[in-house]
Amino acid sequence: MEWARDAASKRQFEGFAAEASDTLFRTGYLMTGDLKDAEDLVQETFLRVARRWSRVQSMDHPAAYARRILINLVLRDTDRRSRQKAELEPQGGGAEAADQYAARALRAVDDLAEFQWALAQLPARQRAVLVLRYWADLPVAEVAGILGCSAGTVKSTASRAAARLGEVLSSGESPAPEPANRQSGKEASDVHRRA
Repeated sequence: MEWARDAASKRQFEGFAAEASDTLFRTGYLMTGDLKDAEDLVQETFLRVARRWSRVQSMDHPAAYARRILINLVLRDTDRRSRQKAELEPQGGGAEAADQYAARALRAVDDLAEFQWALAQLPARQRAVLVLRYWADLPVAEVAGILGCSAGTVKSTASRAAARLGEVLSSGESPAPEPANRQSGKEASDVHRRA
């Protein structure tokens, strides 16, 4: 009968993963601004939840537990991802700089891309507070619990982050173009639909 219990537990986990994946992906994408990073974060989150599923499935809010894992992964790996992206960016200027300027001008038309770019300019902790508080629509106390800080810290961080986001958006800067292979039209429409 243990195999029946294991099969039932596996089905419960698969149901949980199917139900939570869109929300986790959207949170990961808003936090990183990168489809591949968001997908990797969701997969790593599900691996960690699966390892503890016998305990997690009995929690009142397993999705909140998974979201906390994802946010902690983002906060822990922000510096590593920034270094990797900096290493992969082309060095130099010339015609490439002109191409980047033209691409930037074209992307400025897309408000969502501009907003996502502006959000990516914020430090990871400020992004986490804005995403959890205003996109995930979590109460201050729950955001504080996820981030391991006080409610006052969440409020002050949200205030500073919103002010900084406003500065970035009103500065008139356009988002830097993404490499052509980063996001296909289908992937972009999937993100717009999920967001």
